[in-house]
Amino acid sequence: MSVTPIPANGTMEPVGDIRKPDTLDSVALGFMCGLEIHQQLATDKLHSRMPSELYDFKLDGIPKEWNRTSRKLRASEGEGGRVDVAARFEQRRNRDFEYVQAPNAGLIELDEAPPMKHDANAVDLALTMTAMMDAKPIPNLQTMRKTVVDGSNTSGFQRTTLIATGGRIDTDSGKVGIDLISLEEDSARKLGTLASDDGETVIYTLDRLGIPLVEVATAPDVKSPEHARQTAIALGRLLRDTRQVRRGLGSIRQDLNVSIACGDRVEIKGCQDLDWIPRIIRLEMARQLHFYRLANELRKEANLPLLPSDRADDATPVENRVALAASSRIPLEVHDLTELFGTCESTVVRVSLEEGATVHGVALLGFLGKIGIKTDDANAPQLPRLGRELASAAKLAGVAGIFQSDELPDYGISQEEVDSVRSHLSLDESDAFALCVAPAWQAELALESVVNRTRLAYHRIPKEVRNVVIRKGQPEDGTTTALRPLPGRARMYPETDVPVLEITSEQWDVIRNDLPLTTAEREGRLQGHDLSPNQIEALLNGEMDDLFFEGMEGKLKLPGKAWASALLEFGTQKVSALAAAIHLRETGTMTREGVEPLIEEAETADIDALLDWMSSEAEARGFTPAGTGAVEKAVDEVLAERSDFVNERGLNAIGPLMGVVMQKLGGSADGKKVNQVLKEKIGETLK
Repeated sequence: MSVTPIPANGTMEPVGDIRKPDTLDSVALGFMCGLEIHQQLATDKLHSRMPSELYDFKLDGIPKEWNRTSRKLRASEGEGGRVDVAARFEQRRNRDFEYVQAPNAGLIELDEAPPMKHDANAVDLALTMTAMMDAKPIPNLQTMRKTVVDGSNTSGFQRTTLIATGGRIDTDSGKVGIDLISLEEDSARKLGTLASDDGETVIYTLDRLGIPLVEVATAPDVKSPEHARQTAIALGRLLRDTRQVRRGLGSIRQDLNVSIACGDRVEIKGCQDLDWIPRIIRLEMARQLHFYRLANELRKEANLPLLPSDRADDATPVENRVALAASSRIPLEVHDLTELFGTCESTVVRVSLEEGATVHGVALLGFLGKIGIKTDDANAPQLPRLGRELASAAKLAGVAGIFQSDELPDYGISQEEVDSVRSHLSLDESDAFALCVAPAWQAELALESVVNRTRLAYHRIPKEVRNVVIRKGQPEDGTTTALRPLPGRARMYPETDVPVLEITSEQWDVIRNDLPLTTAEREGRLQGHDLSPNQIEALLNGEMDDLFFEGMEGKLKLPGKAWASALLEFGTQKVSALAAAIHLRETGTMTREGVEPLIEEAETADIDALLDWMSSEAEARGFTPAGTGAVEKAVDEVLAERSDFVNERGLNAIGPLMGVVMQKLGGSADGKKVNQVLKEKIGETLK
């Protein structure tokens, strides 16, 4: 990719086609990326000793006997005498929070009792991960409070403890530094939102609140979108190598910190599917490039200094001047336009007005044609446009979205109504507008957000947290929407209820000298046991390799291939019963048909008791193998019945006749024995 000069300010303009994100040059655009991995640990909760259990209930299925508690967050002044902008916005959203108290949530989860000290197992596990990443542990662990304003923590903050700094991991494309490793509490799970006339109620369940999370933040050493995927895979594998992390959907979450030189850092959440990571990053690169170009287009029209192509060259006085000019050009004046839509044919507008909503609007001077309409890029995702950003900003107020003039007339809104709005707002030909249909208080808040985001179009993209757009549990197309401003360090302050925890050199030495096997070491250990590559992979993915060796090397000395097949077929829920059944089957005491029913009925984990009980039940129920004489008799009968088939197929008849003989014996014969007798008898027939 080449760059060309802009004479207006002497900087070099980045080049790239946002319609083809896959062609964007990471190096030439000054790409920077780091990852944050959040992994749930399979220990008790971090500060309450409650079990880390999740209950699979949706909002309408919560048991009636579970307690519910309501709270409301209010913004207050900080030490500097100012109210945080995010907290102020949250209060104006007028949301109530209802917390469902699951069986593993007590007074600590409700923030009605002080937290306990760190769970010892969680700390040891975090230190183990620290050693595996060759990081440096913090000698004294100080718990901090991280301010949270979305209601997902009953206390209004999340407890987090810095564990280590300065590590590294290896990837296929090189080493990636580890800036920090933290141990923190997971948040409450959102079940749903109920709307009301003057606000909304967000309902959370407290089962997840307090589950230990290890957060691993990498250095910005990721070289490309594809390298980001490699890094996520390597980190996930390393964490799973401990065999003490939770598995399943939502147990590990990847956040991406992405920027290009002409943009700025954004944090992207919701990257659950690792295969989507390169696409999500490339679309973010295209988005940042688009809004850099839009900002300079707006500045040029307003005769304002252009943005340098590298944010490192920004000048604060210049940006302050541009901000004042943007505020002057786009005033915050929200107009009630309800009377203009009394006969509107839009179903959304008509139904909303019947329910008591209003139509409010704002003028966006000079933005006609710059907000954009929905257009897809070469690979189908939507191209970046200001309209999506304005809609995202409005949705933070709880509204479904906005109507904006670049897309009108449409959606049932006529040209006549568009003209009426333009006339009412006294717009020129170059001016745009935005409409919001909602209760008055909510429409005003949403349109205030729209105006603020429009003013930001004169600058680089804002530093913010964004979410991947999800539809039916999967990324829609890899695009993202705004969630909240990117937090700063000011949101952290010490937690005085949890004592400082000292990590002694003796404890650290014990951790370092007892590290778990790596995936490569486990794979090598499984070689040479007559297992297929697929079996080896499945045993490792299911974390069954330790059980595999326990069965082979333990009291029963189970044959490797048969034991591996049994683990993969039946799982590990009743592993002792499974081991006893496979031992009896392989020693000829019980048929294959007896394995599953006897495992299901087993009520003990004692091997000797299981062997005695299963042997007795197998004999009583007819699950014992037929003798050699019975097998030979059954084979003779089948060969007599199918003599023509045997003469035609020869030894190739063995396979098809196996099932016939087994059926005649009622499943009570050993398959190997039947195969052997069939082979001998057919061989004699063919002589």
